[in-house]
Amino acid sequence: MTTPSTSAAGVLSAPAAGAVRTRGDRLGTAVVASLVDDIVSGRLAAGDTLPTEAEIGDHFGVSRTVVRESIKLLQDKGLVLIHRGVGTVVRSSQSWDMIDEIVLSALVHNDESLVILDELVAVRAALEREMAITAAAVRTPDHLDAIRAALRAMERTAGDPAEFAQADAAFHDVVMTTSGNRLGRAIVTSIHDKARTTGRYHGTTSAEYTALTLDEHRALVAAIESGDRATAGSTMYDHITGSWARRRPLQIPSS
Repeated sequence: MTTPSTSAAGVLSAPAAGAVRTRGDRLGTAVVASLVDDIVSGRLAAGDTLPTEAEIGDHFGVSRTVVRESIKLLQDKGLVLIHRGVGTVVRSSQSWDMIDEIVLSALVHNDESLVILDELVAVRAALEREMAITAAAVRTPDHLDAIRAALRAMERTAGDPAEFAQADAAFHDVVMTTSGNRLGRAIVTSIHDKARTTGRYHGTTSAEYTALTLDEHRALVAAIESGDRATAGSTMYDHITGSWARRRPLQIPSS
């Protein structure tokens, strides 16, 4: 077991203006989010001991009750381990609940190396491939009408990057809904929504990329229409991974 280090009070992020909630916010949402960010960013490293309840309370201007509840939530998310009589110790990333909304958001926003986004795309591609395979097998005339309508929406918005991105996400949602895989859809929606909040995920786009994206979606629609499960799966997977490869920002080596 890692030996707890000394308290790390000096590394806590400054509370954002208006971030600390009112006294009625018993779960200390803003406190949790700030501490999660400090841990995910590495300002509080694995093996570090969190500041004392009094130090955290003074830092955020909240009661010890709010601090205790916040730390308990951190433990529930796998970020810390409470050692009675010793302190609260930061755990390694292997223990984190990376699908948790707050943890995933912090991971994405601190992902300067793009490793998390690479992993996110890999998970999304694998899940959507399976759902495309199922969609090709179970699609009904109503499903096909919805998928074709989603493709037409993409074609109409091709000249507006923001609207096109929304139409693209809606198209994928229709395919996932067609598959009937509610859990897969929920996971993809969660991780994709977090990724879309950062400009690094959108990366570089162009008219050429948009045209290619439309062609890939048309090929997917054709495969689902024909009930070609193998082609639907491979087309979806190749589209998601290829699209990320095209727009992925170039990494700039640190000086």
